[in-house]
Amino acid sequence: MAYFARIDKDNYVIRVSAVNDAEVPTEQAGKDFLVKHNGGGWYVQTYLDGNPRKTYAGKGYYYDRSKDAFIPPKPAAYPSWILNERPHDYLWRPPVAMPADAGPEKAYQWNEATISWDEIV
Repeated sequence: MAYFARIDKDNYVIRVSAVNDAEVPTEQAGKDFLVKHNGGGWYVQTYLDGNPRKTYAGKGYYYDRSKDAFIPPKPAAYPSWILNERPHDYLWRPPVAMPADAGPEKAYQWNEATISWDEIV
């Protein structure tokens, strides 16, 4: 299957549609197929593994044309988080790395009030 995100005039994903690979051997063929069958619109191909557009698109994601990347909405609960553009995954991350000793025996959760990690006891 090939997947295409329909983009609105403000570059936000309205929906993602699947098309049979046999019917659309190229990205342009997929766009043409969807325009013909859905009455127009602007489509960008998205990939389950995120490549080459960093992240698989979802409704409400922003498509940044200059970066050719789908960016998920910023988590409302974490206003301090920043968009990670390196190594180009384009996901929202906390501004402080999780402690190095985190693992199965020692867990942490993000504390937005203190902009830090709290150990879960």
